Amino acid sequence: METTANVLVGLVAALHAYILVLEMFLWEKKPGRKLSGFDEATARATAPLAANQGLYNGFLAAGLVWGLIAGNPTGFRVQVFFLACVLVAGLYGGLTTNRRILVAQALPAALALAAVLGTR
Repeated sequence: METTANVLVGLVAALHAYILVLEMFLWEKKPGRKLSGFDEATARATAPLAANQGLYNGFLAAGLVWGLIAGNPTGFRVQVFFLACVLVAGLYGGLTTNRRILVAQALPAALALAAVLGTR
């Protein structure tokens, strides 16, 4: 069960590292515009906001990696905290912005959180 939990946490961390890249570096390019659905002008106008969001996603990824490499009980607690943060952000984003966020962000976080809690 611990291996499954670690893999799921790693996948959530990788997802948020990928989102960081999309929002900070590719927002005005085709992959970022495809994600947002924005035209070039809107993507250019919103790029500073997207970069800020990307930075926060990077912090989430870094926290999850920290949780994976830290010894217990710290690693367990850090994983629970950051997965809960991702879950809350995913629920909020899914309910206020785009329902796809529920599946893309909240669901993976919920599964990883359940797996981590199941190791105790």
